[in-house]
Amino acid sequence: MKTAQDLKNQLQSIHRKSYPAYKELRGKYSFDDYILSIDHVQGDPFASPSHISAEIPLKTAGFPSSCHNASCTRIALQDYLNRQFEQQVNHYSFRAKGSGKSGLISVSHCGQEILERTACQISQTSVIARFTVGFPANGRTINAPELEKIFFDFLPICIKKSFFYRSLNKKQIEETVFLAEDQEFIRKELKKRQLTAFVADGSILPRQSGVSQKPLKDSIPFVSPDSLAVELLLPHKGKLRGMGIPEGITLIAGGGYHGKSTLLHALETGVYNHVAGDGREYVITDPTGIKLRAEDGRFIKDVDISLFINDLPNKRDTHCFSTLDASGSTSQAAAIAESIEAGTSLFLIDEDTSATNFMVRDAFMQQVINRSKEPITPFIERARDLYQKAGISTILVAGSSGAFFHIADTIIQMDCYKAVDITASTKELCQKYPLPRAATPDFAFPESHRIMKSNHRASPSSSENRGLKTKTHDRYTFSIGKETVDLRYVEQLVDYEQTAALASILRYACETLIDGKHTLHQIGEHLTHLLETKGLSAVCGSSYIPCGLAMPRKQEIYACLNRFRQGLS
Repeated sequence: MKTAQDLKNQLQSIHRKSYPAYKELRGKYSFDDYILSIDHVQGDPFASPSHISAEIPLKTAGFPSSCHNASCTRIALQDYLNRQFEQQVNHYSFRAKGSGKSGLISVSHCGQEILERTACQISQTSVIARFTVGFPANGRTINAPELEKIFFDFLPICIKKSFFYRSLNKKQIEETVFLAEDQEFIRKELKKRQLTAFVADGSILPRQSGVSQKPLKDSIPFVSPDSLAVELLLPHKGKLRGMGIPEGITLIAGGGYHGKSTLLHALETGVYNHVAGDGREYVITDPTGIKLRAEDGRFIKDVDISLFINDLPNKRDTHCFSTLDASGSTSQAAAIAESIEAGTSLFLIDEDTSATNFMVRDAFMQQVINRSKEPITPFIERARDLYQKAGISTILVAGSSGAFFHIADTIIQMDCYKAVDITASTKELCQKYPLPRAATPDFAFPESHRIMKSNHRASPSSSENRGLKTKTHDRYTFSIGKETVDLRYVEQLVDYEQTAALASILRYACETLIDGKHTLHQIGEHLTHLLETKGLSAVCGSSYIPCGLAMPRKQEIYACLNRFRQGLS
């Protein structure tokens, strides 16, 4: 392995040469306490920055094994270290001068959720930090002394202050690890106590704005109704009281602007752990929970929507239904069938973003339009069977239709951001206003035998840029080949890097799995197992592991596959 002095000599030898000479630097260099690896060199100073990694032996880093032995604590510690590294790097970015992106030092930015990222990974032997650096140049002429500043002055300080236990706040690390263990404890308790979610007393649910997920100042802290209160004895925090939402059908009701959707949004993101101080760190939801909504215009291919839609006037088969332009009700029916295939055990639904005719048909409408003329079996008539026969609970926000009160097991009223259990009183009212009986078709699990195929399958033997090119545009869209995959209504994607990871996952699937022989379910399960056992490195498709990828859930992987038109065409 080359030494740090070798790197310094090479920099001096290429000073003032044309920019492509920087590619000679690729390789690993041994510094005092870590190995610096130049993994990929940008083509010019205006291109995407170069990919760099630093590997610190775990013994040298000095973290106690208790901080990273379990998966939950390892991911929490990785997140903490990445945040520390970002703070340090921000002091030095662009202090090395030059054209274009010269001097940029960029690290993954972490939000309120704790995600597993390629930016910082702890293995059994080392801590690896990945980041990008804009190699300095004047025009397109190498400015080596400025890059020497980054490698020998700036980065050693940042790495020393971020990835060595002796340099960090040990109390903060302990609190980070303890919080992760407490959160994992609550997730296990949900199953034991037959709960779908837990919202701790004192939680701050409102957010600052649509573009900031930080807690809103001066908000009303959440307090559980006594009838739904659950007390947990956490390993580190000790006693924690909060609202336990039981399995079954839960209705969240109340007037407009009283906090219904705020509570639901907190539950949506409760599938992820949150950092201390977020206000929702003890809002924990079934990790398989899926937010459902209508998606007008969505592409659907070979989905069994017969659970909700049958006997269409044109006699189309709804056991294997396809459309390039789905209505709101059709898209929501397809989303439920796809979610069942993805293994969810909880639906999260807001009436405001749902198709009205899919959710409910009132008594008057049933009198005017005969049941034989309506192909849609509304969700209100399927929710009970979904729970009793498929084991899928529902948490539903409703503010307009009283019919939902009749099917609910638990009814929570949000009153000025205060939760009130009105189940008993509302059930008494329901007896006075009974729903007419509906002739609901028998329940049958949706079938799926969808074969995925691709028109452009890459050669597995090609090197760094195998086959399809991907580009992530924003948090909800990416392109693969000539197709754009639109995930704007997959609302539990919380980070741009999750979408970037989905692009890599889909590219890997196209290259190795989508061949006209495997079903979507087989491909989804294979990808999930691969990521669980080998991590995101298994789908990177290059000779190095880049920073900038964050782990999506299995449910988002399935959602991505279901929205890939090329593979399902």
